[in-house]
Amino acid sequence: MTIKNEAIKLYVFDLDGTLMDSGDTIYQAMHKTFKALGYDYFIPREWLDKRIGGHFQDIFSEFGIVIPDIEEYINAYKPLYFSYIDDTRVYPGVPETLRALKEQNKKIAMLTTKAQEQAEKITAYFNLDSFFEIIVGRTPGTPVKPAPEPLIEICTKLGVTEGESVIVGDTEYDIRCGKNAGAKTCAVEYGYRSTEFLKAEKPDYIIKTMPDLLSIR
Repeated sequence: MTIKNEAIKLYVFDLDGTLMDSGDTIYQAMHKTFKALGYDYFIPREWLDKRIGGHFQDIFSEFGIVIPDIEEYINAYKPLYFSYIDDTRVYPGVPETLRALKEQNKKIAMLTTKAQEQAEKITAYFNLDSFFEIIVGRTPGTPVKPAPEPLIEICTKLGVTEGESVIVGDTEYDIRCGKNAGAKTCAVEYGYRSTEFLKAEKPDYIIKTMPDLLSIR
């Protein structure tokens, strides 16, 4: 599909499943945190992959897992995550695509459900932080995708209207966030959702690889 991008001034990227394949890291850190806090829980990998992108509270609730203090869990999870960080890989073509967008004078931001500090550390670890004008992660008391507020905030801070923006992600949360905010939406096929699942969400665009984003003309 050929996409016209002259009107697109801002690209807002999801993190997990869009810029990085972090499934192994998330899976191992999640179970390590269960053990560290004394919980005897297990979530199958294939079940988790279909829900990556959601908040742990929602994922656990759906699976019938009771964590009385989710913030305690997340605080324990964050340092353990970095014990497995080398199991994460940046998807092919990501740095090159981000660099090309910068050369086109496009604005680039990140919007993720990962905690703010964690998102910043991960992005820096993989030397991608310099591409982003704003990185917005989860902070206590603030809405997360699919709520439109964080995307609208990014647009406001960068002086771009929602209609001049596109959110790029691999899950229903990204697509719904974009639609709720009035932005364009672009789904990637290589992440944690099937193509059929993504098509049902009716994104404006679907791409097979990250460099395909540069076919927007």
